Amino acid sequence: MARTRIGSFPIGFRRAGSDWQKNLAHVIAFAKDNGFEGIDVGDLAAEEIKPILAAGLTVGSVDMKRPWSAVASGDAGKRKDAVAAAAEHIKSVAALGIRNFFAVVFPDDDSRDRRENFRLAVDGYSRLAESISACGARIVMEGYPGSYPYYPALCCTPESLRAFFREAASEALLINYDPSHLIRMGIDPVRFLREFGARIGHVHAKDTQILEESLYEFGNLQPATLAKPHGFGGYHWRYAIPGHGEAPWAEILGALKELDYRGLISIEMEDEDYNNTEAGEKRGMIEARDFLAGA
Repeated sequence: MARTRIGSFPIGFRRAGSDWQKNLAHVIAFAKDNGFEGIDVGDLAAEEIKPILAAGLTVGSVDMKRPWSAVASGDAGKRKDAVAAAAEHIKSVAALGIRNFFAVVFPDDDSRDRRENFRLAVDGYSRLAESISACGARIVMEGYPGSYPYYPALCCTPESLRAFFREAASEALLINYDPSHLIRMGIDPVRFLREFGARIGHVHAKDTQILEESLYEFGNLQPATLAKPHGFGGYHWRYAIPGHGEAPWAEILGALKELDYRGLISIEMEDEDYNNTEAGEKRGMIEARDFLAGA
């Protein structure tokens, strides 16, 4: 089975929404045939997840019930109902021994003041953490910042995460570490690990390439006037498979080893050079696997 050279972490991948990946049996067969040890899945019910476990694969994470923004709704009743629905799903899946439940901390109103959205997210996620703590489940929050013009997601930067963990003090709230988002935002991914290592619950293997000529051409703030953005990216940056971007993977894996991280390294296939065809996505996953196995 595929493992990283540094740290000997098991390598898996995140199941996406392309046509071939909608067939779960096909995804399981691809994982088994190519030495992947686990899969991250969407918000599947427990019965749908059982075939993955029966095939001898691990489940790195299961998506929390959508819409994620409802957990931070400005309407107290909607927030309460969303927490209850998320907790019910989490508890049923956690009975299979699965611990990690993936979400991005989106607000329900992108234009609302960020301080208020932060307060609502603290309330909703604190209540959810309290509801699921007894079953051993954890929410692993990814720092995807969202889209222009608001970039509204919370818990993406050191500043907001420090405050969130201070206000929502629960061991059931952790980080889904993805260096691609940190690099995109100009945050040192290794320094981030050093600071927040105790809170890393899951890891995505995705990279970001910074396109220096495009950075000169378009800058890093406004959208371009005439040019189109990159697929899975912007004008001066794009997401890429590990090894095709700026992430220092040897340092990252070394830091995770020092932190005694025990989970999956899960490839998230978002790269315009590979996506949008079955053959290309499979090739990208295998190349990423091979890079990580040698890193």
